[in-house]
Amino acid sequence: VQLQACGGGLVQTGGSLRLSCATSGFAFDDYAIGWFRQAPGKEREEVACIASSDAKTYYPASAKGRFTISRDNAKKTVDLQMNSLKPEDTAVYYCKGRYLFHEYWGQGTQVTVSS
Repeated sequence: VQLQACGGGLVQTGGSLRLSCATSGFAFDDYAIGWFRQAPGKEREEVACIASSDAKTYYPASAKGRFTISRDNAKKTVDLQMNSLKPEDTAVYYCKGRYLFHEYWGQGTQVTVSS
């Protein structure tokens, strides 16, 4: 099982980044996929999630209107488009696959937003 996150980097306030999570080794179509982030000294928080069956999406208030999650079942990838980035978005971003009691985490990608 692999979840490979990429696309992080350094961006100025107000800028955009697109993260991508490439997966393999599990039944991608069955899994909801979430993007999480963890800043130094803070708990990991979910910033977006997309369901498996109907591709319904969820965003917390901190991400709503700025982040967009999408999935490509044919390519087994999930993207996170992040716009209007703020310094408080600085964190390591992770993708996670979830189905019933199964969870798979990918390694993180660093996003740094400069003020």
